[in-house]
This record gives sequence, structure tokens and C-alpha cells, in this order.
Amino acid sequence: MEPGIIRADLHGKNKYQAKVTVDALLRRAGAGTYRILLIHGCHGGTSLRDFLLETYAAHPRVKRVCLRPDGGATELVLREYTK
Repeated sequence: MEPGIIRADLHGKNKYQAKVTVDALLRRAGAGTYRILLIHGCHGGTSLRDFLLETYAAHPRVKRVCLRPDGGATELVLREYTK
């Protein structure tokens, strides 16, 4: 586990359940959190991935939404990591 990154597995969740989970993570994310990694997979379809991109791209706490190259995870960037 990397410090500053919260990981959540959304496999098997529907859009409502995923939203409840992600909203709770955003509320609990403290100053030391700079990314939330949402693992959703892509072999069962892309509706959850697309939902996350659409829903959280304009969220006030999210600077940007990044899709991992393999397509199976999405990152919500809350702030830039600086050393």
C-alpha cells in the first residue's frame, strides 16, 4: 500500500452502490490523501467505468479523473503529489 492513496474494489457493485462507496471515501479523505484508486474491472462491461468518469469529473474535491491504461481501474486525483 502506498501512503496517500485509498484503494476501493467496486467489483460486483451497481452504480448506486459504487456512488455510495465513493462518496463516503471522498468525505473521509483527509489532507494526506491525494488519490483514490477505484478498481472496477472492464471484462464485465464499461458502464461502471463510464459512470465514474461522468459523475466525478466535475466533483468539487476531484482535480481530475484518470483511467488506468489497462482500463480496469479509475483514479480520482484530489491533489498533486509533491515530495
